[in-house]
This record gives sequence, structure tokens and C-alpha cells, in this order.
Amino acid sequence: MEFMTALTGGLDEQKPSLFELLSEQQLNGLIPPSLRYLLAIATHRNPRYLLRVLNSFDELYALLSLLVERHFLSTHGGGFTENFYGLKRERVLRIKGGEIPRAQLGAPAEVRETLKLRSSDVWKNLAVMVGLPYIKRKLDESYDIHAAVVNLLGPSYQDRDRYPADGTLKQRVMWFYKWFLRKIYPSLNAAYYFSMLAFNMAYLFDGTKHHSPWLWLIGCRIRRMNAADYRAIDIASQTKAPRAGARPGQTNSLFSPRLMTETVMPRLFTSLKILLPTSIFALKFLEWWHNSDFARQLS
Repeated sequence: MEFMTALTGGLDEQKPSLFELLSEQQLNGLIPPSLRYLLAIATHRNPRYLLRVLNSFDELYALLSLLVERHFLSTHGGGFTENFYGLKRERVLRIKGGEIPRAQLGAPAEVRETLKLRSSDVWKNLAVMVGLPYIKRKLDESYDIHAAVVNLLGPSYQDRDRYPADGTLKQRVMWFYKWFLRKIYPSLNAAYYFSMLAFNMAYLFDGTKHHSPWLWLIGCRIRRMNAADYRAIDIASQTKAPRAGARPGQTNSLFSPRLMTETVMPRLFTSLKILLPTSIFALKFLEWWHNSDFARQLS
């Protein structure tokens, strides 16, 4: 498709291919089950301390993702796994065509400053990257628990679960929630996947600048990082000049809030770029090794 784009209107070097975006999404989707698997193994050995953590894994992972993704969106312009693939997020200009190729060639640094995410854009992207997957994951889990079996058993079994007119408020809300899962959520779920497929196909054939309907709603798109992006990140990540000695009542301890926010946390988030993908690869390799015949032959 990039070859066809070059023939018709010029190749956009900053536009990532659909396969790059799908690979990034696949890597991002491997992180939660990998962490859950490691936590489940640790919980099996120490259930007293980690069982409650495992039961609240979705909420804790959403909170951790919120912190990590906000850091990478604010400093690198893209999500954690997007930065691993050399991708970024930027705003789409509200002009005809949404492109400024001449300005991009003549003043890439100024264009980057114009298109980079603002504070409101960061929170919109966090809602799409963290909030939406969390809600989708909880709805899928609730559907499997409350609606999947009931739909398989047929209408005769569904009639048993009648509206509790004399029940408590919690029982009535739960009844409406189960009704929503049985009657409406399957259609919403199908519409969700059909919209994703439609945008993916339109993006593949250069029919849209967004590969996802959610990016279209918030007015952002994913692009490849260029030299101006790497230069700006290097300048921002340079070590700050040492400040004067501590003021009276102020300490330079490793656990001081100023040192934690300015030095420790950024370095910790940066180390995740190498640590987590490597851990996922090692985990998948060990999973394949234990399920293969090689481990049995050598044991």
C-alpha cells in the first residue's frame, strides 16, 4: 500500500503501516496476561500477602498503566509500547487535508511543537489507552459470568430471572446490568469490532488518517518519530545542572520527593522500555520450552 501511495500522491515517510500498528497493539496486549501470570505464580507461593493483590489485578494494572502512559505521553509523545516501536501521537490539524508537507520539510521542529500533545490531549489519549480497555475487559468478564451461560440455555431459563419489583436497589440495578449484558452488549461488542475493522481497512487503503475510531474521536493520530522528535527528547532528558546545597530543613536523601520526581522516577520509567519487552520474550520462551518436547527429552 505504501508503493501505491508513492505512485498516486507521494510517500508519507512518517505514516506507519497498519502492520506496525497491529504489532504494537499485540505487544501491548501481551503485557497484562504476562504480569498476571507472574503474579499468579507468586501468589501460589505466598497467598497470604498476594491473594488480594491478584484479585484486584485489573484495577492495579490500570493505575500503573495510567502513571506509565502519562509519563511517556508527556515526555516522548507516545505510549509505552508505541515508543518501543518508534511511534508517537500527535494532533491532527483542522485544515483541508490535515497536512503541511512544506512546513514539515522546512521547519520540522516548529511543526513538532505545533502538533505535539497538549495537556488535554494527553488525558484524552489516556482515556482511550487505559480507561477504554479497562471497561472493555470488565464488561467481557461480566458477560462471561452473568450472560454467556444464560444465553446458551435459552429463553425458558431467562424467564426465571424476573425483575425483582420488591427487591432492594442493589438487586434491581444488578438485574438491569444483567439485562444489558444479555440484550445490548453483544450488539455493542460487534459494533466495536466492526468499527475497528472498518477503520483498519480504510487506513490500509489511505482512506483515513486514523486506524482507530477512538483516535478519530479525540482528533489524534499515530506517526513515526523523526529526527526532530529524537532531538527534542534528548534535550529534555539531559541531566539538569546541579542545584545549590540543600536549604535549611531540606534533605538530599534518595527518598526525598524532589529527587524522586526529578531523577528516580524518570529513570525507572525509561528502564521499563528494555525490561518489560525482554521479560515478555523470556516468559513466552519459557512457556514454549515447558510445553515442548525438548524439556522432556533433557529432563
